[in-house]
Amino acid sequence: MKIAVIGGGPGGLYFSALMKQLDPAHEVTVWERNRAEDTFGFGVVFSDETLGGIGNADTVVAEYMSERFARWTDIDITLNGERHTVGGQGFAAMSRKELLQLLQRRCGELGVDLRFSTMAPDVEELARDYDLVLAADGVNSAVRARFPESFGPSLDVRPNKYMWLGTDLVFEAFQFFVKDTQWGTMQIHGYPFSDEGSTFIVEMHEDVWRAAGFDETEGTVFPPGVSDEKAIAKVREIFADELAGHEVLANNSKWINFTTVRNASWRHGNVVLLGDAAHTAHFSIGSGTKLAMEDALALAACLHEHPSLEASLEAYETERRPVVQSTQRAAQASLEWFENIGMYTSQEATQFCFNLLTRSRRITQENLRLRDPEFAAGVDAWFARSQAAAGNGDGSVRPAMFQPFRIGSLELANRVIVSPMDMYSSVEGIPGDFHLAHLGSKALGGAGLVMTEMICVSEAGRITPGCAGLYTDGQRDAWGRIVDFVHTASAAKIGAQIGHSGRKGSTRLMWEGIDQPLESGNWQTVAPSALAYGPENQVPAELSRAGMDEIRDEFVAAARRAAEAGFDLLEVHAAHGYLLSSFLSPVSNRRTDEYGGSLENRLRFPLEVFDAVREAFPAERPVTVRISAVDWLPDGNTAEDGVEIAKAFVAHGAAAVDVSSGQIAKEEKPAFGRSYQTPFADRIRQALEGTGAAVIAVGAISSYDDVNSILLAGRADLCALGRTHLYDPQWTLHAAAEQDYRGAGAEWVPQFRAGRRKPPSSRTDAVRPRLSLLREPDADELPTHLRWTPVADKQARVLEPATA
Repeated sequence: MKIAVIGGGPGGLYFSALMKQLDPAHEVTVWERNRAEDTFGFGVVFSDETLGGIGNADTVVAEYMSERFARWTDIDITLNGERHTVGGQGFAAMSRKELLQLLQRRCGELGVDLRFSTMAPDVEELARDYDLVLAADGVNSAVRARFPESFGPSLDVRPNKYMWLGTDLVFEAFQFFVKDTQWGTMQIHGYPFSDEGSTFIVEMHEDVWRAAGFDETEGTVFPPGVSDEKAIAKVREIFADELAGHEVLANNSKWINFTTVRNASWRHGNVVLLGDAAHTAHFSIGSGTKLAMEDALALAACLHEHPSLEASLEAYETERRPVVQSTQRAAQASLEWFENIGMYTSQEATQFCFNLLTRSRRITQENLRLRDPEFAAGVDAWFARSQAAAGNGDGSVRPAMFQPFRIGSLELANRVIVSPMDMYSSVEGIPGDFHLAHLGSKALGGAGLVMTEMICVSEAGRITPGCAGLYTDGQRDAWGRIVDFVHTASAAKIGAQIGHSGRKGSTRLMWEGIDQPLESGNWQTVAPSALAYGPENQVPAELSRAGMDEIRDEFVAAARRAAEAGFDLLEVHAAHGYLLSSFLSPVSNRRTDEYGGSLENRLRFPLEVFDAVREAFPAERPVTVRISAVDWLPDGNTAEDGVEIAKAFVAHGAAAVDVSSGQIAKEEKPAFGRSYQTPFADRIRQALEGTGAAVIAVGAISSYDDVNSILLAGRADLCALGRTHLYDPQWTLHAAAEQDYRGAGAEWVPQFRAGRRKPPSSRTDAVRPRLSLLREPDADELPTHLRWTPVADKQARVLEPATA
């Protein structure tokens, strides 16, 4: 192949070397506009996984890199001057300059044509004259900008300001310095890269940046290589204690807003994007260099394995895109955490450290238990003490999910909730044996609280003909039978969720076509405005004041029947685009009267309904609310709106807020992923601190490890799981068995108690004998606490275990 590479950074150089190594007949030319010796940045960090890949692909590069690595396992988190250390993480870093020199030399040895201080020819000319054009030209890629219709770029510029800097202070571990200043919270991300210096990145929200006067140089255009010396002097002054009198080093250092780059495609004909040109991930979870070199390895491999360029590029993107998307999801969670770091600095230090470490959802409590058992055990112990002080439990240490909790005056044995799930299996709104089996099995499965599906407050308020109701006494009595079973057969509590379908009503059963209108027997739907949910749905009638009064009274009647049926808790459904949710969202509420327009006005009717329900339901039993924290639409409610909505309901007596999202309109674009709604619960929980109201996280939470991690970090007080309980009705009890927990938080009913132990299975549980006299140490196993401690001789690089 004849290959043109635009950009002589690590990604472009590594790809070039790999291609020549695979086949010396390849003609590879690299154009780099900067000089060979020009290097912006200080150090780069690699994971063990990436290093393993580099070692497999090119032993020469891997061996040279390993000789120059700074290695350590500790993370130091210093919160307002108090340092805490967590071990077992495993890092390797080296000088970016040395890495580039290595890759340049390797390319030279293999016969790559390197052209520094040279602008690449026009990309269309290259595409015509070369078999492949690799655009490794960075976050501001000119190639990407040239073909936007093919690449479909999305550039998300974030609000935080940050600056790359260096110091001659050699850190012994990864450093997070978090400091509450008179202007707001600032943080440093730092790590060693050699025996002579360290990289550090100073970061803060734009509001803090302006308050501190860093905007003095805003608008100044610094030439390439020139740094913002005024800002650097101020950073040196603010972080004087942390830097302990050492120098702050600059290298093209100026304030930047991080931009998350995504592309719908990485290909335009024979032109392909790589590294930051194709995608970026926030520096708080890894380096762009690492991702670019992984890209290079995958692309070179695909080109070698497939018979045509088209097949190779298709395989590359198919293989690599899911990896990048996973990394970007974790990076998004991490960058948002740091954007809101000021919410957490008042947390107790142990919880703050755990929160920081688990911010991306890639590291969890069980993961930390493997890496640093002492720290993980300390988090469990701290949580037990803190909950006892809050009146939840006796302070005994157990998995967080099995610590008891009170919603208002309702005591729950644990913090697991069976989330409301519509079953569409009622006849004339009456729940039958199916519901008894469904909800009864979940109660016997150990959950602290079992929630019904949305129970509709009227016949016209149903979603489908199969929806359950609480608008007749017969329905009440049928629910009472289920409530009685839960109370007599299990330790679980049971709650009813009541709601009105609004414009999402008069549709088919889920398995017949979710949100699809009925073919016959349909009924008139209502909404705040005469806007259909989707193009195929019925246009609802706009509610008059009289219609609103009627629906409010239907909620009241349903609440009274719920009390008579014996439900322990009542939840008002104001989420997912149903009637109350459609009043809250500007997407579906276009009214011009006092019930539309501002968020205060849009809240008016949902709060009227909530107040009436709260008054109708017994005062000693809690009433909660479920909300959609965001609409996932450009003109819809934002996370900030979600906080204000939650505050309003709590001010009106909501004992808990169940935080979901979206489903307000068909055209929504949710960012699905593991625990993807938890950040909204987290933000609301921090805003509600001190109110006494609980926060429930829900949405793609599927493992006990996720539940424990969410609770320990203080992102929510309880977790609601839906599909997980459909997969395993006894999920909570099985989670207890897997964590070797037995106690009041996970009581097996007497009839099932013999099943508390997991049954053995074939040979997987076989106990293996010891067949060696002397135990061989694991060469790859590092001690939990390892510091980077270079000796005076700069040719020697050593790893020394830290003292306890």
